[in-house]
Amino acid sequence: MTGMDEQGHPETEEAMAGELKHMVSEPLLPVEKALIAVSLLLGLGLLGLLLWVSRTFFPAP
Repeated sequence: MTGMDEQGHPETEEAMAGELKHMVSEPLLPVEKALIAVSLLLGLGLLGLLLWVSRTFFPAP
């Protein structure tokens, strides 16, 4: 038994851990870094917009 199923996936957690140890980590590409930054900024901007709308149109008594 090789620890792999018929589709080439690890069968057990030990086999999975062994596969993960052999994987080479790859750095993020510049476009991936830009997408992460844009996503975070968009999320913060929309959160700020939601806060402004809720305080402007629905003030606390």
